[in-house]
Amino acid sequence: MPGASPLILLGAQRSGTTALAGVLDAAFEAVGGLFTINGKLPYVLHRWCTEEDVRARHLRVDEMLHALRRRPPYGRRGERWLATVETVLREAAAEVAAGSTGDAVALRRDLVRRAYAGATRFGEKYNEYLLELDRLAETVPDARWALLVRHPSAVAASMLRWSGDRPWRPRTREAALDKWAAWHEPWLRHERTRDPARCVVVEYGRLCAGEDLDRLSEAAALELAPFAGLLTERPGPQMPDDLPPHVERIWHDLLDRRTL
Repeated sequence: MPGASPLILLGAQRSGTTALAGVLDAAFEAVGGLFTINGKLPYVLHRWCTEEDVRARHLRVDEMLHALRRRPPYGRRGERWLATVETVLREAAAEVAAGSTGDAVALRRDLVRRAYAGATRFGEKYNEYLLELDRLAETVPDARWALLVRHPSAVAASMLRWSGDRPWRPRTREAALDKWAAWHEPWLRHERTRDPARCVVVEYGRLCAGEDLDRLSEAAALELAPFAGLLTERPGPQMPDDLPPHVERIWHDLLDRRTL
């Protein structure tokens, strides 16, 4: 479906975004599209494709490629996409050195388009986009945003069970709940997120049950149900029901946005 708006999947860590991204990866591929999972190209461009870099004619491709390959994207076509991105970034570095590019925002937009060239539609999931909504809106202005939310107690419990090299993992339930709140406050403050033509909020339990999967299919103009096998609401250990007042307020505000 040529001309479909890009879809950016956002959500706090441990909210089910990787499972949903797997569904989107399969659904996009079925229509000739490309959905990357943790491709994070806009994320690195926001840090290493700035007005200062363009003015100095120095696009720091080595830093960007290191960041992109350190934890490479998941998905069916992730490695092939990454090879395309490397070619695009190297070409852009030469263009910047020659002074033949415009401002940094225009360059970032062009680089994202070139990275996904040939796909009928494209999308991306990276959790940290939730922390830089203004720059995301600049870089991919025509994108539709989908926010996946999950009950903060479930997210906190999952954070505390997290293993591996994750130095930013909270160590207490209180810290995990505060982190969950800090990640969602920018969404509630951002003017763009109040526009249902641009943004949709889905809740993980309802997504697994099918109701919010239908809502997301409608928002994305793409049938997702045939690819939804990865979505399962896994019951965890019994969790405390009580939430700090500020966390509970944010949770209910997000659920209110789901009904917009």
